[in-house]
Amino acid sequence: YVSSLAAMEQFHLSLSQCVVLRYHWIEPFVRSLKERLAPFHRFFCVADQVKIYTNQNKTRTFIGLEVSAGHFQLLELVSEVDRVLEEFDLPTFYKEPSFHISLAWCVGDLSARLQGQCLQELQDIVDGFEDSALLLRVQWEQIHCKSGNKYFSFPLR
Repeated sequence: YVSSLAAMEQFHLSLSQCVVLRYHWIEPFVRSLKERLAPFHRFFCVADQVKIYTNQNKTRTFIGLEVSAGHFQLLELVSEVDRVLEEFDLPTFYKEPSFHISLAWCVGDLSARLQGQCLQELQDIVDGFEDSALLLRVQWEQIHCKSGNKYFSFPLR
């Protein structure tokens, strides 16, 4: 359906937009995130619905697995992350997020080519996995934050 797709090197589910942190903000930002995320418990989510996404400026198209269970817990996490972002006058997450794990991407807006028949074929593949319910179930044990080349982890209770 498209000439080339690149597999994602790492799988993740975003709880914020990408933002630029000034160097002297990193430590207080991370401290605030740690405090806000500390009360949260571990939970499961299921990502099993194939969906096509584009980034905001339509320069990349992504094939992802949308979360079908665990949405409420993710919204609660986003709410706390948004509060930290607001402390630093940074943009918050999307008003109605579509939580998903990107699997592959390509350059440009090729969403029209991937919708319809292609999307259905991909969903059929996902649905056809033996034990797909177990494979597509993700346990959230911690939240990660990346700033430059530094990684921070916040374990859930």
